[in-house]
Amino acid sequence: MKTEKNDLLPHWIIVGMMLVTLAVYVVICHQFGHKLQEPIPETQRIFIRTLFYAIAIGTFPVTNLIRHIQLRLNQTMPGNKPAKSRYLLTVIVSMALIEGVGVLGFVIFMLGDDFNTLYIFTGLSALGLYLYRPKEDEYFQIVEALTERTK
Repeated sequence: MKTEKNDLLPHWIIVGMMLVTLAVYVVICHQFGHKLQEPIPETQRIFIRTLFYAIAIGTFPVTNLIRHIQLRLNQTMPGNKPAKSRYLLTVIVSMALIEGVGVLGFVIFMLGDDFNTLYIFTGLSALGLYLYRPKEDEYFQIVEALTERTK
């Protein structure tokens, strides 16, 4: 099974699209935010913000666990799917879960919170995109495991 460096190009395109989406959230909020905001009472907003922070904090270990399970399954699951497509699914799931943190920031901003909260959630999401980015060593471990299994 031959592997090349550009095998991970689609994986990095997914990460790039997620980063662009985060940037779009911030741009929308800066351009149209106060016009689009539907402020809710502060006590409700504080409760929702606190709930969103708890969800964001919980998303990181859950994403890490799901990613770890998927990586192991990529190495051991039967089937003829190539390592590239197996790992792509892992990256997509990780990125989608972490992108959700940025969405929470966008939502709470639209409910009347300030830019500071938007930046915190966007920054957390960007951090998650970095932490769970495609990694060559993970990909090559999948390739090796699949190669060993076919021998």
